[in-house]
Amino acid sequence: MAEITAKLVNDLRAKTGQAMMECKKALQETGGDLEKAIEYFRKKGVKASLSERAATEGRVMGAVSPDGKAAALVEVNCNTDFTAKSEPFAAVGNAAAAALAKSAVDVSGVPEVKAELTKVSQTTGENVVIGKSARVEAPVGGKVGLYLYGITGKIGVIMAFTGNPSDDLVKQLGGHIAFAKPAGLTRESVPADLVAKEREFAVEQAKATGKPQQIAEKIAEGKMSAFFAERVLLDQEFFNAQVFKGSIANYLKQNGVTLEKYVRIEVGQG
Repeated sequence: MAEITAKLVNDLRAKTGQAMMECKKALQETGGDLEKAIEYFRKKGVKASLSERAATEGRVMGAVSPDGKAAALVEVNCNTDFTAKSEPFAAVGNAAAAALAKSAVDVSGVPEVKAELTKVSQTTGENVVIGKSARVEAPVGGKVGLYLYGITGKIGVIMAFTGNPSDDLVKQLGGHIAFAKPAGLTRESVPADLVAKEREFAVEQAKATGKPQQIAEKIAEGKMSAFFAERVLLDQEFFNAQVFKGSIANYLKQNGVTLEKYVRIEVGQG
């Protein structure tokens, strides 16, 4: 029988996430054979591999590059909200977001990020992985913005502007995007087939009330405006009327900036 060393126990724990004493017992039962010890857990119905466990919890971390010209979001997933709230877990996300903000790379392969992922997985016994990620760059003479929803830590928004938005505008607009979940920035960003189908529905609904084709089409245009106001960011009414009453397009115009691009990431959302 192979000697059951502390390293062997730790290796099994790193691969399975099981408790130290359980790992030692499994190795004793299998003569110190690591692979058989993993099979031992599987026969007991335990998901012996960390990667087999659904990583459905997590946080979204964000960072802005040192020159302020790029911003990034990284979703980091794990098995429990308890781990997602921990400082070591936050260190993984912060390192990943900072790496992505500096350059467009696969952050899961960045040495310091990889090391942090392994460390947290071994410490917590959970499947800790990099999920969705995004990066935006500011246009010439422009600025990026970052918004993280602090209450849950599960939503992040990054934005690229032409002009020089204030910190308050970045916060307000980021909050709106986090809350309103727009489907796209402009009307052109909505799939053409979806727009055509909605317009067809609106025309048929109007005709069903006895309206002639020409009138039905005019009514449909009014309904399409409402359709876009629900889904398109620039058409949406700003969510905080105490700050600004009107559309997002007018809010940006009043502040002398143009939003060129945004990305919203939420834990568990596609």
